[in-house]
Amino acid sequence: MSQIVGILLAAGSSRRFGADKRLHPLPDGTPMALASARHLAASCSRTIVVIRPDDTALAGLLAAEGLETVVCPAAEQGMGHSLARGVAATADAAGWLVALADMPYIQPASYRAVLHALQGGAHMARTVFDGNMGHPVGFAAKHLPALLALTGDQGGKAILGADPASLVLCPVDDPGALKDIDVPQQIEATGCLAGAILE
Repeated sequence: MSQIVGILLAAGSSRRFGADKRLHPLPDGTPMALASARHLAASCSRTIVVIRPDDTALAGLLAAEGLETVVCPAAEQGMGHSLARGVAATADAAGWLVALADMPYIQPASYRAVLHALQGGAHMARTVFDGNMGHPVGFAAKHLPALLALTGDQGGKAILGADPASLVLCPVDDPGALKDIDVPQQIEATGCLAGAILE
């Protein structure tokens, strides 16, 4: 039976952060991308992490955790290429639960909410907190052709917008579903959430 696969997009360039934020430690010392990968993997029986060709250090950290990586040669051209690469590597999946490496404060319940929506027959699903749509985002297998065709930096946004009536919104009590880390100061501002994530 096909499974829903977790895809963590971790091939970004961290331009605004000033350093490689994926390797930057959270308050508990865990590198950001590794924390995000662990949280996604806790919900999906198979999880892959999409990385850049030169990501030796990150690949080593993920391998030590037993996490599967997929290299995206076109990562510098945008998130769409990374998502398409991850989907291509798992094309037989029943669907995909897509998360971002710079969103380490998403609660386990938020991952499960989207996963359960897909398992219940949703074609697309995503979290919503306080009226705002957040992450992770889920796609059923019917969107395979559209996902494989993604390019540039749009990710799955165009697919979500093309058929809004098919999008299942999953209300969550989780501010982490909206918190991506763009600058180091945001780690301090959201560090208080780390304890709740790991419970």
